[in-house]
Amino acid sequence: MARSPKKPLRVETLTHDEATRKNAPTAELETFVDAETKRPIEVAYERRNRDLDPQLVWRGKDVADWSDLVVEAPPLYIQEKIHPKALIEDLKRASQRGEPDDAPDLFADFNGVDPEARTEFYAHDQHWSNRMILGDGLKVMASLAEREGLKGQVQCIYIDPPYGIKFNSNFQWSTTSRDVKDAKADHLTREPEQVKAFRDTWADGIHSYLTYLRDRLTVARDLLTESGSVFVQIGDENVHRVRALMDEVFGEENFVVSVLFQTTPYATSATLPSVNDTVLWYARNRELVKYRPLFKEKEEIGSINLYRSVLDEDGETVVPVDHTNDRNPKRYRLVSLISPGSSGKDDRFEFRDQTYRAGGSSHWKVRHENLGRVAKASRIQKTRSSIQFRSYIGDFPISVRTNIWTDTITGSFTDDKIYVVQTNSKVVERCILMTTDPGDLVLDPTCGSGTTAYVAEQWGRRWITIDTSRVALALARARIMGARYPWYLLADSREGQVKEGEVTRTPPRDTLTQGRIRQGFVYKRVPHITLKSIANNAEIDTIWEEYQEKLEPLRAEINAMRGRDGSDPDLPPFEEWTMPREPGAPWPDDAAKALEKARNESASDATRTKWLNTLNEELERDYTLDTLPEHPVDPWNDPECEKLHAEWWKLRIERQQEIDASIAAKADTEYLYDQPYEDKSRVRVAGPFTVESLSPHRVPAVDVDDSLFDEIEAAEGRAKKGESGERADFAEMVLENLKRSGVQQRAKDDKLVFESMKLWPGEWIVAEGTVRQKSLTEAEGEEETEAGPTRRAAIFVGPEYGTITRPQVVAAAREAQENGFDILIAAAFNFDAHAGEVTKMGPLTVLQARINPDLHMPDLANTGAGNLFTVFGEPDIQVHVEGDGMVSIEVMGVDMYKGGQIESGDADDIAVWFIDTDYNYESFFVRHAYFPGANDPYKALKTTLKAEVDQEAWDSLNRVRSRPFAKPKDGRVAVKVVNHLGDEVMKVLEV
Repeated sequence: MARSPKKPLRVETLTHDEATRKNAPTAELETFVDAETKRPIEVAYERRNRDLDPQLVWRGKDVADWSDLVVEAPPLYIQEKIHPKALIEDLKRASQRGEPDDAPDLFADFNGVDPEARTEFYAHDQHWSNRMILGDGLKVMASLAEREGLKGQVQCIYIDPPYGIKFNSNFQWSTTSRDVKDAKADHLTREPEQVKAFRDTWADGIHSYLTYLRDRLTVARDLLTESGSVFVQIGDENVHRVRALMDEVFGEENFVVSVLFQTTPYATSATLPSVNDTVLWYARNRELVKYRPLFKEKEEIGSINLYRSVLDEDGETVVPVDHTNDRNPKRYRLVSLISPGSSGKDDRFEFRDQTYRAGGSSHWKVRHENLGRVAKASRIQKTRSSIQFRSYIGDFPISVRTNIWTDTITGSFTDDKIYVVQTNSKVVERCILMTTDPGDLVLDPTCGSGTTAYVAEQWGRRWITIDTSRVALALARARIMGARYPWYLLADSREGQVKEGEVTRTPPRDTLTQGRIRQGFVYKRVPHITLKSIANNAEIDTIWEEYQEKLEPLRAEINAMRGRDGSDPDLPPFEEWTMPREPGAPWPDDAAKALEKARNESASDATRTKWLNTLNEELERDYTLDTLPEHPVDPWNDPECEKLHAEWWKLRIERQQEIDASIAAKADTEYLYDQPYEDKSRVRVAGPFTVESLSPHRVPAVDVDDSLFDEIEAAEGRAKKGESGERADFAEMVLENLKRSGVQQRAKDDKLVFESMKLWPGEWIVAEGTVRQKSLTEAEGEEETEAGPTRRAAIFVGPEYGTITRPQVVAAAREAQENGFDILIAAAFNFDAHAGEVTKMGPLTVLQARINPDLHMPDLANTGAGNLFTVFGEPDIQVHVEGDGMVSIEVMGVDMYKGGQIESGDADDIAVWFIDTDYNYESFFVRHAYFPGANDPYKALKTTLKAEVDQEAWDSLNRVRSRPFAKPKDGRVAVKVVNHLGDEVMKVLEV
């Protein structure tokens, strides 16, 4: 018979329909943000009273403690909206297995905000989407708290800060390489936000590191719910300092535990090797902390020798423990049934024709009238002078996971390592599962490779992750976009209700389901069987009586056939507990013991012969070692009686199995929160998420008396008062170097040189200059061969630690045009993707001059004599008309910034490129994604969906030419290209 075709896998995603977030502006709509909203809010955080407890002291702390911690909370801007399911559905349509006419547009209602209110930012709630944010975590967390109302809303925060060893050991310079060497200048990060992060963290060694960390912990504390937890992962180098620091911020009374997790199987050291790192767990309020215990299978049992016996499936036969049954759940030990203290009642208990009492100064552990149930469950065993309770290993086969984790060694994980300091997913997973429920919010201000986001997404938690590194976010974004997760059964679903009824042995609920993730999953569970739960289980009586009606007639008939009607004292009737397991007349106990010893082949021949002689004397037989029977019984040789005997034991075993199942179902249970039930017919991809960033602002801070602060943050274009001369005035330094070195054009032999320069009192423009384009010979140092006309240039200097945005370029260009300039030179370390769209404004030419990072970090690197200012061009993109109203996009090349030079890169230099195939100038929706020069993030999904998506469609993901798509109604598409260094450029095309 032909096998029926396998049903296609359903691709699903989880959405948090009950949660909302504020409607933050997109990068496209930044010009619609009013000045009041743009202005960063200053948030003050009260320092902890230093007199409360002992504290760690470091240089600069006394000065900082004179006032509250003041943090700017600027607005956040959405750069991309990503729906991984939409990308998979597009691939399925490309494989002609989808239904393009009926497929819904997953981006149609991404926000859920009234169109008329879409520019009333931070004023309305919209659909929840998870968030990946570029920027300083300190400012981002303050913004989330103050602008978006997330204060007291985060359930778990996981922080993996630099461990405190070396700068480069924590910052990866490219998406293509985790090989980072501190001594190699080429491997130093060139991202301005990363340089600022390093200087904030390590400018004054451990002293600035502690300030950096305390500030972030202080802000993070306010985001936590009252039952929330924060985890800080740290190495041995600074764990003692960080513990003291967290005592100060959270209060020592809110310390929960230190988790030690193993990172390597071995290590070398001149002294005792260290093979672990530490996770410090603090609660916002330890008395209210949410805790979900995790369990592991019992590997060792304390006093294991006490579990000496195994009970057979019949509930009566006891066999010793050996290597064949040492993991049998019916392995048991005997536990007393009495407790000290007299009950003052008649406590006589009849068990198997004998009477037992707890004793005058003791009482039974369960109610006297319920002891019979324990006996019916075959849980009572006679000893020499009393009865005891059989406690099985299987009654509670797991143990609570403690704070020592030895199964977390790198290399024992299925997830590939893609980041230099990537956190083990198992560690983050346990922390999240212990302290959150599905639908809770998890935050990580140290995103790295996105492990926290990846794990939170898998387990149905909402997440926000933050990093200063574009490289880190590029890796994390790709990791989440291509992630494959199991589909866990939702408790609030029909399938979940059916499974819950099956597990609990109760009728499924028939209430209306809505698929709400906040209701959780259907979890596997383990019975926690106790003496009390057995004694209180009334279903045992029902099962017992039901089977007694069948068993008793059979027993009576067997007794009659064997002449055991009670008339012969030497042949007493078979009671339930004396019915032989094998059909025949059982031997006396001494003979049975002698047979067991004589059959023991591991004993010596002399020992076996000794027991054989004892057996023959006991039974007056003449057995030899070769003729010993297998069982200590004399066969009945009565087929009819043996048939009744087999039927009796069949029912007896069935009764025991039903009673055991009832005990397991009615017992207390422990939920295995890391083992929900799966639906193998579905596969899950990540839910919708956004990529966001802070936008830099040049807003001077004002003190309470309306006077300017003595210093302005370096992020505003100037260094702090009193800092070293190299950073005394960023804008002045840029202008000085710009005047001296000029601007290198894209062609190697073309350069703009300044003939003069002076300051300009503008809002955006800081200087004006006279420039001339000169063409040079290839030989370095030779004079120019040709010079162009002089032109009047306006100069706009971006922030020292930040990114120039499109609205800033437009504002500067407008100011330059109004004042009659010919060229606008925008100089910055980085530009956002949208800024690249602005190249002309009327007759004004706009040049984006990227500053060589060597100018930014002379104390960190000296890479030689590269150009200090170089024009960074737009991507070279070609549109192909495919026919039938279809078009495709091809990326021919993209600029790469290398060592002060701009080089035209090929496909291998592109980490990822995106297309919004229906761009509306309001949001960039990632409708197509391609990864030509990166590791394939869809590796796992390719294997799972090989029947739903053909190989050609999968192969298209690694190309620089897109799959064909229909021309949009408005004729506009947007293309964003990201290289391995995290640089982004974007171009809007008419097709």
